[in-house]
Amino acid sequence: MGFDLQDLSRQIAAHGPVVRVVIAAIRGSSPREVGAAMLVWDGGQSGTIGGGTLEHEAAEAARRQLQTGNRRLQTTRALGPDLGQCCGGSVTLWSEIYSAGDLGDLDTDIILRPLDRKGADTPPLALRRQMGLARSQGQRPEPQLSDGWFLEPVHRPDTPLWIWGAGHVGRALVDVLAPLPDLDITWVDTGPERFPPDVPGHVTVLPAADPALLVSHCPENAHHLVLTYSHALDLALCHALLQRGFSFAGLIGSATKWARFRSRLADLGHRPDQIARITCPIGDPALGKHPQMIAVGVAAELLRMGATDELKKDRRA
Repeated sequence: MGFDLQDLSRQIAAHGPVVRVVIAAIRGSSPREVGAAMLVWDGGQSGTIGGGTLEHEAAEAARRQLQTGNRRLQTTRALGPDLGQCCGGSVTLWSEIYSAGDLGDLDTDIILRPLDRKGADTPPLALRRQMGLARSQGQRPEPQLSDGWFLEPVHRPDTPLWIWGAGHVGRALVDVLAPLPDLDITWVDTGPERFPPDVPGHVTVLPAADPALLVSHCPENAHHLVLTYSHALDLALCHALLQRGFSFAGLIGSATKWARFRSRLADLGHRPDQIARITCPIGDPALGKHPQMIAVGVAAELLRMGATDELKKDRRA
């Protein structure tokens, strides 16, 4: 995952100073991995470090930290003896207060900082080597604690997702997909009045009188979900996407709609193998046609594709 600078910025803008609690190290079993983090403010929180009692006590401690103004704290908890949890390991938590003035110093790809004064004066060689590989070869390191220094890559969503249509299904999709960490969502419809008033802050809303004209500006590795109020607009978007190129394109519709679209796209000059790259229907038909059911099915499909891509990367490494 890494350091979610976007979420930190949003929560600071909404609530003022917040405490970021991150799992810096684990021994034995743990409910979450190193780098899992949550943000805590007076009256609320976002994210999760898991573990029920662990998270509850860490959140309460973070609110006390806000009250005392103690900028940085490191604690280690044994999950069984200390908290009565089934996990047999222990976790080291690092809690730090952030405010708006700190954000400029975090605008980097990797954050490396000492967690306590007991560590070495300079980062250990292994972490410095990983920093060098990240800068020279783009290798993304995993969050890790070494000799009192904690390294975290800054998380940047790397999957562009364009959702075409802000009707019931489009809204359900944004509700389900917006919390996922690796999606950079752009939401398009024909006018600003088509969108709800409470769009998540990190979702880009893009009203356009003729949405199909925007397709030429989309990244060629983007994922697309086409579900507008108009079959004519859906067809125009599919035509434009086939001309542009994409990583994935899904179209909402029945078998009859898709048969009609395949015929019309062929008349527009697209080969059958090109047309077959569009997935229709999207989601899992077995779940039903309720907007939220469609959204859950689509989310599962996108997550499976993401897991497959990561597996391919691991095999190439």
